[in-house]
Parts: sequence; structure tokens; C-alpha cells
Amino acid sequence: MTDLYPVRRALLSVSDKTGLIELGQALAARGVELISTGGTAGALRNAGLEVRDVSEVTGFPEMMDGRVKTLHPMVHGGLLALRDDASHVAAMDTHLIAPIDLLVVNLYPFEETVAKGADYETCIENIDIGGPAMIRAASKNHAFVNVVVDVADYDALLAELDANDGQTTYAFRQNLALTAYSRTAAYDAAVSAWMAATLEDEAPRRRAFAGTLAQTLRYGENPHQKAAFYVDGSARPGVATALQHQGKELSYNNINDTDAAFELVAEFSPEDTAACAIIKHANPCGVAKGATLLEAYKSAFDCDRTSAFGGIVALNKPLDAETAQEITGIFTEVVIAPGASDEAKEIFAKKKNLRLLTTDGLPDSRIGGKTFRQVSGGILVQDKDNGFIDLDDLKVVTKIAPTEDQMRDLLFAWKVAKHVKSNAIVYVRDQATVGVGAGQMSRVDSALIAAKKAERMAEALGLAKPLTIGSAVASDAFFPFADGLLEAAAAGATCVIQPGGSMRDDEVIAAADEAGLAMVFTGMRHFRH
Repeated sequence: MTDLYPVRRALLSVSDKTGLIELGQALAARGVELISTGGTAGALRNAGLEVRDVSEVTGFPEMMDGRVKTLHPMVHGGLLALRDDASHVAAMDTHLIAPIDLLVVNLYPFEETVAKGADYETCIENIDIGGPAMIRAASKNHAFVNVVVDVADYDALLAELDANDGQTTYAFRQNLALTAYSRTAAYDAAVSAWMAATLEDEAPRRRAFAGTLAQTLRYGENPHQKAAFYVDGSARPGVATALQHQGKELSYNNINDTDAAFELVAEFSPEDTAACAIIKHANPCGVAKGATLLEAYKSAFDCDRTSAFGGIVALNKPLDAETAQEITGIFTEVVIAPGASDEAKEIFAKKKNLRLLTTDGLPDSRIGGKTFRQVSGGILVQDKDNGFIDLDDLKVVTKIAPTEDQMRDLLFAWKVAKHVKSNAIVYVRDQATVGVGAGQMSRVDSALIAAKKAERMAEALGLAKPLTIGSAVASDAFFPFADGLLEAAAAGATCVIQPGGSMRDDEVIAAADEAGLAMVFTGMRHFRH
């Protein structure tokens, strides 16, 4: 095998014709013979380039609506033949197969077709067959053949040819092959995922995962961990689709926390009222609704001002100037919102380290999808937690029923608890969190921590008593014993929302009645591990 190998003959067959003419002209100028198919050949000819049709090379016309055109020994022999193997060279001579040194292919737009909601037959017709077959053949023979599957690599190819007098290096071809195999793997993953969804197969025998590199990160959760960010191509508004207006690049933890913040705030419809969520280490340290974003932000901030420092702020409405000015009062890592006014952007521009992301929409908290988590030797796959509870779903289990205002706070607390690490306890008063206990091994400890935080904030705000007094409290899972419930009552909670389902539900209900609490069951759990 020779490190440098010349490019004398190229086959181009592309669905995305971005940059095609310029590439064809550049290759022709370097003396490369061009072979092409269908629309690609037509586009090159219309630009005045000399092109041989694949049908001329194979001796067979394109047939079956283009399904069969490149699946032929004259093509695959030219891609797969080992140039330094005497038997391969002899076979090429015998059958008049000419080598193909460069393959430029991008595949039928299957992913885009599915994203547009096309019908079954249209999706099937957009599954490419000849393209992946040629890509795999050329990639396998990267000792001699260059394979380009991304428009983004056109310039790199031409630069490589210029640097090596019309030749490419083995290392360059290796990297092209890596990209090519990754592309066909992602393509097959998209097809199999679509088929599984279409057939409603929740657990196919094999499941493939794919993503496109969006960003190489400075490091992972810690500086000694390498990391990268991949996007899956979905149109769900969020950190993966957001436009970053300013600030240094997002870190691994920034992306994780920003996603958590935006998914939480999306629980609250902007058509109802403004809402704000402040996240620290993937847990909410303050969530609130308000007549304005400014009011919502201030209420969320007042839940835990200490933890809000260096946090992530998510808004369910476009950022306005007044709220932007308030946010700049402390150090904030990221602000994400559906949009931002020009005045708000100008205010943030003075804080160069503050990242501002806009998304042109909110994710729909009721739409599912899958979540994935790697474990040693495997991957856990589950439905996204899009569980939703409405007023009619609640079952009053105590002698005292919650008032209308209490029901409103209970439902608010329940939405927040869904996004708090288990064991989760959330105190809410007047549509704002006033205490959050997250990630404790004991539900009692979560209740105590949340109450203690509320006491400290009351002192900091100069309040006579903590806002947990008169609050609603949510527990993400049932109270296995009455002790956690009684801690909430001791903190001043007057009503409780929890899933129910414990063997000791009767004891917990009796304790609630004795403490004068109103309690409702949801019948739904929200563990978040």
C-alpha cells in the first residue's frame, strides 16, 4: 500500500447538491474524469462540465424509478479493487473495469422526509440503497479510494489534492472512511428507529443510536473527562436547537443543566402566565409563575438566592429588558428563553460571560420520545416522563379537601417535583417554590432540608416566618411512613400532593387528618434518578 495515491476518476451522486457545481469544476480543472447519475449528471452538464453517465459505464440503463443504477460490478469493482493485488488488477483488465478513486455521495433525505411527517410509502421511497452500498465499498477500500459524504468536506478534499499534487494521503482517506461509516450507521439507525416507531415496537431486538457532532467540549463533568455534544436531528426546541447570542461556549454541565431548566419551565404554558425556573446542578433551586417575567424571576430567585448564584435561568416567554436587567444583578451562567428583545440583548451584551440562548419555541412537555442511559455493558431505554396530572385526576383522601387556591399550588408543586432528583420534596406558596429538597436517600431528610432552606431565606429576606407556613407540599413518590409527612406539617404545610400506593397509606392518611392537612393522591409517580 502506498501512502499517497492519485485521484484520476470520480463518481458523484448526490441528493443535496449544495456546492456540487463548484466541486465538479474544481475536480475537472485538476484533470479528474467525472462519472455521475441522474440529476447530479444533469446539474453538472448544465454547468458546462463533461460527465459520463453511470449507465454508459455499466452498459445498463437506470431502471425501476432509479432504484437500480449503481448496483453493478463496473461500479463496485472500480471501488473495491485492490490496486496492488495482481489478481484484482487482472480481473479489472479482463472485465474492462476502470478504477474509481473518489466517491462523492450524500444519501436520499430520509431523516428530513420523516421529520416532515411524510406518509409510509414516501418514507420507504426515501431509503437509499445504492448510496450506502457504494459508501461502504469505498470506505472498505480506503487504502486507495476517497469517499466524501458531507458537503462540509469538499473544501478539505480540494485542499488535500492541492497540497499533494493531485494525490491524497492514507491518513486523509482513513478519516474520510470513518466519517462515511458513521454516516451510514446513523442513516440505518434513523431507518430502524422510524420502523420501530411505525410498527409500535417498544423493544426491538436491536436498537441503534446516532447523533451528529455539534461541539467538542472543553471537558466533561470534570476537567479530566473528555466530552463532546451530539445532536439527534429532532426539531424539539431546546439547548440542542438554540441560537447562542453571546458568551463563551457551553460546557458539558451547562448543556445538561440548561436542558433540565428549559424542560421544567416548559411545563408552564406561556398562554397562561409567565414562568421562570432557576437550576443548579440539574435541580431547581427556584421556580415561580408571575404576571410578568420580572415578577416570576424575582419569586423564583427568592426561593434560594444562595444556590441561584452561578445558576441557569429558563423562561417560558421572550426575555424583556426589565427582566434582563434584574438577572444581571448576580452572576448567571446561562439564560434560555423562546426569544429576547433587542433591548434585552443589549443589556446582556455588557456581561460577556453570560450566555444567552433563544429557541423560537418551547418543548411540548406532553410529547414523549425516548431517554437513554448507559450502564456497564448496556444501555437503559425508557419513555420520556411526559406524565401529566389534571385537576380531575386528583383523589382527595383526607377529611379536609384542599381549597381552590391550594389545588392550584398543589398542581404547581407536582409539576416542579417531576424535575427534582429523587427523593423530592417541594414546598410551594402562591405559585412559587419556597423550599426544595432534592436527591436525598430519605424522604424525611428531603423534607427537613427544604424546610431549613426556607427558614434561611426568610431570615435573609427579613421575614418574620418562613414561607413554608401555609404552603402546599409535593412528594414525587409515596410517603412510606407518616414521618416525612409530619415533617412537612411541622414546617407549616397545610396540604399535600403525593402518588399514594404505600402499604401504609391508611396510616399516612390518618396522620394527615390528625395534623389537619388536606391531601390528594395522583396515582402517578415521578422518580428522577
